[in-house]
Amino acid sequence: QLQASGGGLVQTGVSLRLSCAASGLTFSTYALAWFRQAPGKEREFVAAIGRSGSSTYYAASVKVRFTISRDNGKNTVYLRMNTLKPEDTAVYYCAARRYSGSYASRSDYDYWGQGTQVTVSS
Repeated sequence: QLQASGGGLVQTGVSLRLSCAASGLTFSTYALAWFRQAPGKEREFVAAIGRSGSSTYYAASVKVRFTISRDNGKNTVYLRMNTLKPEDTAVYYCAARRYSGSYASRSDYDYWGQGTQVTVSS
């Protein structure tokens, strides 16, 4: 129901935009988020956005460089990533949460995309 795309192999300093298209759910009633998982590490919170798009939240490590947005008309959430660093290398997952909860807690999300690989070379 969530299909992430847009990952790739890029050099340090460039930008990339991830997309996550939803199907089979009432998109505007879900809060959305991006998480990422680097090799050997736990999946971590990156960014979240509320149902209307007016509220956004970011991990401290990406707050200045990444921007989350959504288009409820297209059932799609985006993650714009600027000034990419090698430490941003990970599989990026989108997630959807129907009910209230912690925006940074993996367990509070109901649906997950399959992940898209982002590799940043130095």
